[in-house]
Amino acid sequence: MKSLPISENWKKTHTQLLCESYFHFFHQPLLSLPSPTFNDLFEAPFFLLSHGIELDPLLNFGNRRALELWELSWEELTQMPSRLTAEPMERETRAQFMNSVRTHEFVENYSGIRISKSGRRFKIENAKVWNLIDSENQLRGQAALFDQWSYL
Repeated sequence: MKSLPISENWKKTHTQLLCESYFHFFHQPLLSLPSPTFNDLFEAPFFLLSHGIELDPLLNFGNRRALELWELSWEELTQMPSRLTAEPMERETRAQFMNSVRTHEFVENYSGIRISKSGRRFKIENAKVWNLIDSENQLRGQAALFDQWSYL
């Protein structure tokens, strides 16, 4: 894997945030490894994305499969507002859903239409979406995981 332009400390902290928040809400490990690393998440066999808590949240993580599906480089992904993963007519529905996740903390079995950089539409299915919370129970973002999708 080409070295990504992020610090080792951020990799460790974000991996911990993703894994611990996932376990907190779903009562199972994100990966069935004793201590998953950033690289384990980046190379995982499912699609995994996360964004921060900015007013217009920016994506801050996408694993290799997510980068390929959305046809983005790491640099493009991490400079992109997460709302742009959905096509314009789907953005309001997506925003309402993400606000619902913020309130209810996690959702299972989510499905939605998304769009790649080149305009290729696809449907994600049976996604898990959850809040990223730190050790002080502070909201740090949201994440999504799925492994079922199809082009439209």
